Amino acid sequence: MRSDHVHHLLTRIGTSELPLTHAGLDAEPPGRHVEHLRSILEHHGLLEPRDHYLSLFERWLSNKLTPIQDTAIRQPVEHFARWHHVNRIRAMHNEGTSRSRGPVHSAKQEITETLKFLNWLNLTHGKQLSACTQQDVDEYLADGPTTRQLIRTFFVWADRAHVKDGIVIGHRPARTTPAMTQDDRLASIRSLLTGDEQNRPYRVAGVLLLLYAQPLVRVTALKVDAVVSTSSGLGISFGSDPAPLPEPFANLVRQHLSHRPNQRVANADSDWFFPGTRAGKHLHPNTVMIRLRNLGIDLLGARNTALRQLVTTAPPPVVATMLGYSAQVAHLHAAAAAAPFGLYATSAPTKAKP
Repeated sequence: MRSDHVHHLLTRIGTSELPLTHAGLDAEPPGRHVEHLRSILEHHGLLEPRDHYLSLFERWLSNKLTPIQDTAIRQPVEHFARWHHVNRIRAMHNEGTSRSRGPVHSAKQEITETLKFLNWLNLTHGKQLSACTQQDVDEYLADGPTTRQLIRTFFVWADRAHVKDGIVIGHRPARTTPAMTQDDRLASIRSLLTGDEQNRPYRVAGVLLLLYAQPLVRVTALKVDAVVSTSSGLGISFGSDPAPLPEPFANLVRQHLSHRPNQRVANADSDWFFPGTRAGKHLHPNTVMIRLRNLGIDLLGARNTALRQLVTTAPPPVVATMLGYSAQVAHLHAAAAAAPFGLYATSAPTKAKP
């Protein structure tokens, strides 16, 4: 309220000079004060909630495509961006899924790489997309960085949308899979369970990563009602069935729920498990990521090791159902860990026909 920018913004809203709409706020020069006010207005029902990352993505897309004069390059990329990515991310928001940050990041990368390819195709071979051949694509992929492989999604969409068929790009396998030793994983869990009070929210997030292989994007988007009471004690829901919360971690979770951070006036009634500094928003995954890295946690290695450990102690479909992973991902980690349950049936056996 003391900031001149905030005072000017509120004065213009009060005099109706600035419409109290998303479009009105979008027309303002970007700034933290604008987004903070937007969050408060959404949280209290004065503005319709919208997907923050989707709105940023649509603005980015417009700025990315507007300068492109060649319609043969701009048009297929725009159709790909809007029909595939924007529609998919908007559907996630309508379904109540708040984790659009990752899909938006991936979409930007795929759109950028597709534009690079179409520009290369035009400058190197004088061709438009309609004349592109498999040989052109293979040449492009063979003579450049691995990020070029990201054009695969565009050609999969182009084939399904009947924009361009006949181009096949295989999946690029990861060269390495980061991991940590089981001893290091257990040592990290012990360290987080006994850390200081100031870092309690980040300690809880870290244990959720180390125990249940939960990515931070999913951890930060948990809500309070994810923690449930079961017949055997406290549990937490990532998938269809709650996973048990063992002691002493269960006690740490209780302490966190009683002293959640950022419980200010604007966010006092938040239902987020990790409330953020903005009204109605949860902690940003990057905030947690940076704090955990400062605590010495190897994030990707921790998740891979946790998941592989879990699929060696229970059938992959059971792990997948409990932790919110696909059965395919669980089986891949089971195979990598040489788990004895690698061939466990993914569904109940059918009765033999008489």
